Amino acid sequence: MKYFRFFLTFILFFGISIGQVLAQVSIRVQAPSEVVQGDRFRVSYVVNTSDVDDFKIGEFEGLVELYGPSRSQSSSFSIVNGKTTSSSSVTFTYTLTTNQAGTFHIPAATVVSDGKSVKSASPQITVLPSGNGGGGAQGQAGQGQGQNHSSQADRMRMQDAGDKITGKDIFIAVTASKKRVFEQEAVLLTYKLYTLVNVSEMTGKMPELDGFHVQEINRQRQPELKMEHYNGRNYGTVVWSQYVVFPQQTGELKIPEIKFEAVVVQQNRNIDPFDAFFHGASMMTEVRKTVMAPAVILHVDPLPTPKPANFSGAVGKFSVTSTLTPQQLKANDATTLRLVVNGTGNMKLMNAPEVQWPKDFERYDPKSEDKTKIGATGSSGSMVFDYIAVPRHQGKFKLPPVEFCYFDPDSKEYKTLNTEGYTIDVEKGKGSSNTAAQNYSKEEIEMLNSDIRYIKTRKPDYINADEASLLGTSRIWLLYVITLVIFLILVFVFRRYTVANADVAGRRVRKASKAATKRLKTARKLIAAGDANAFYEETMRALWGYVGDRLNMPASELTRDNIREKLTERDATAEMTDQFIAALDECEFARFAPGDAAQTMDKVYAAAEDVINKMEGELRKK
Repeated sequence: MKYFRFFLTFILFFGISIGQVLAQVSIRVQAPSEVVQGDRFRVSYVVNTSDVDDFKIGEFEGLVELYGPSRSQSSSFSIVNGKTTSSSSVTFTYTLTTNQAGTFHIPAATVVSDGKSVKSASPQITVLPSGNGGGGAQGQAGQGQGQNHSSQADRMRMQDAGDKITGKDIFIAVTASKKRVFEQEAVLLTYKLYTLVNVSEMTGKMPELDGFHVQEINRQRQPELKMEHYNGRNYGTVVWSQYVVFPQQTGELKIPEIKFEAVVVQQNRNIDPFDAFFHGASMMTEVRKTVMAPAVILHVDPLPTPKPANFSGAVGKFSVTSTLTPQQLKANDATTLRLVVNGTGNMKLMNAPEVQWPKDFERYDPKSEDKTKIGATGSSGSMVFDYIAVPRHQGKFKLPPVEFCYFDPDSKEYKTLNTEGYTIDVEKGKGSSNTAAQNYSKEEIEMLNSDIRYIKTRKPDYINADEASLLGTSRIWLLYVITLVIFLILVFVFRRYTVANADVAGRRVRKASKAATKRLKTARKLIAAGDANAFYEETMRALWGYVGDRLNMPASELTRDNIREKLTERDATAEMTDQFIAALDECEFARFAPGDAAQTMDKVYAAAEDVINKMEGELRKK
């Protein structure tokens, strides 16, 4: 056992030593990005190894060194599944201050480790003038929706309960990337929050706009609160939301004010901390504040006229490539031309370019695939268009270059791009022939079918009038019998239909599932069309309509409590009832929730379809 412990210790420290040797030495600088004039702050240089022979830095220009460097060292190791990992670091920390505002460089540090010299980066630090607000007391501003900003929010002032919150304490500024644009040209709208107080939550969203196509930039990362000197005060600022709008009309267009609801946290100093601790009272109180983002006026110019005949409606900067697969094929087999339009602009609003296939090719409507993402300059990425065509007879055919015409707002002119042309080699296919009829195009064959028919020259066959008489024959009596049977069947079916229609409630219950399925099919089409508002309205009609028909409830009584009561009377399970109510709530909430609209609509559609199918199956068993 003694030798085993010695061997294990040797292996452990040997692994740590090897890990330190193999690790690449680097220096990480930790420093705030903004400070206020006169404040103390720290700058730390973290070296990811303990093997440091020498440490040097340059001069702190514009910054005053109060203390440093203080050196600290840390190390750790772990064994997971027999694998040893270790890490160690040395940190050199300086305490600084500044007496002047401006932007300064933190000097780079140099260390020598294992005979090699390593140098750090030299980041910038912004020193804000000392203002009459936004400093001093400790606090923290919230990002909204229950999340917190970064530690730079510690400069937000904690107000006392009852203090008035003015428009200078918290407001939203709106900036537009351009105020004068062309029709369909992208404009970036940035809504930036300025605050001196502690904000824990804020809600607000762009309303529906007439004359604009609007796309919200999805902010994946948590917004970072930064300090900014504005009108003599140091505000905490954060870019709250950004939208890219594409004007669809010309003239002076207005983007209206947006109403935001902010929750400001204030400190209640009248409550004893001991009472708050032992009796559960809160020393903080929340105050709701309405913040209005100002309106923005855009001047939209029309596109120059005359527009080229092949103009695709695209506005921005683009390039286009093409591939034809296959170029050698047999008659009646399909070939695919793929056009890829890359660039930045109104990608989602452009039309598919026109392709001039040979006249005897059967062609189909192009299919498009959206591979774009929204950014500050509009939609960027690529739109992929696939054109499928089928040749009907053999030969060599020319596919001319495809033209893509777009408008460049920078140069203020239309530009046309051309793809390469192709030669299509079509061999004789199975079942095809070289007769003259095969050489007609599709359009020519349709014309022949509607043209003058051939004159018939043979002698017609005449029928004797006596032989053509049916009276008194067995065939006429058979016809009478068949007519009578059909009449009796119709009378029977009509009576059943009349009885069924008399039972209005029963007919409504029987058609509940069919009506809901029809509405869901309409909702599915609206997903493909990207019409979110119409989709949610149709889905809600499907859910409310189904439960109203299935439970035979009038529209005036359709409430969640009544539905729950009726389902309980029908012996529906509590789980099924909760799932149906949850589907209603999810549909209503998703209509105004942020995020990917297409993904949210797919999720809501799947939930609605699933709960209707399950409820129909369960209620049929009762």
